[in-house]
Amino acid sequence: MVLSDWRGVITAADRDRYQRRDAAWTLALQQAKRQLGSGDLNSLGDLIDPDAARPSVTPPVGNYRCRTVKLGSQGGEGGLGYVVYGWFACRIEQTPAGLKFSKLTGSQRPSGLLFPENDRQMVFLGSMALASEPAARSYGLRPERDMVAVVERIGERRWRMVIPWPANESNLDLIELVPASARR
Repeated sequence: MVLSDWRGVITAADRDRYQRRDAAWTLALQQAKRQLGSGDLNSLGDLIDPDAARPSVTPPVGNYRCRTVKLGSQGGEGGLGYVVYGWFACRIEQTPAGLKFSKLTGSQRPSGLLFPENDRQMVFLGSMALASEPAARSYGLRPERDMVAVVERIGERRWRMVIPWPANESNLDLIELVPASARR
C-alpha cells in the first residue's frame, strides 16, 4: 500500500511549518550571511539557493552520503548563523508504504516517508531519533520529534531535503544527499 497523499497524514504544526517555508529560507539566509558560522558557506552553491530545484525529483533507491547544513539561529543574533556538518550514511529504500529516507549514522537521525508532490518536489514526513535511540518510526506520535521537509533534486546526482523551522537551533535545515558511490 503506497501512501500517495501526505495531506491526510501531516500534523497541524508541520502543515504550518510547510506553509511558511519561504519565510524560513528568507530569515535563515539573512542570518547565515550576517552572522558568524562554522564551515564554508560559500562552497555550498545550489544547496543554499532556494530556486535550485530541477525536474525529475525522485531519488533512486540506494545508499547515500548525506550532510546537514543548519542555516539561521533560533537564538537570534547571538547564535551561529550557519553550521556545515560532515558527511554521514543515509539510505533511500522502497517499502510497502512508499519510498523511505533514513539517516543511518550521527546523533540526529531523521527517518520517514517521501511522498510524490510534483516533478520538482517530494514531501518528507518523518521523525527524529537522537543519540543511541533506535530508528524513529513514529510520525504523529511524538510531536516534538516530527519533521516535514521538501525534497528537491539540485544536480545530476545531488538532492536536498529542506526542513523549515526545525525544533532546535536553526531556522532552516538542509540535508544534502549524494549517492554513496559518487564522489564530489
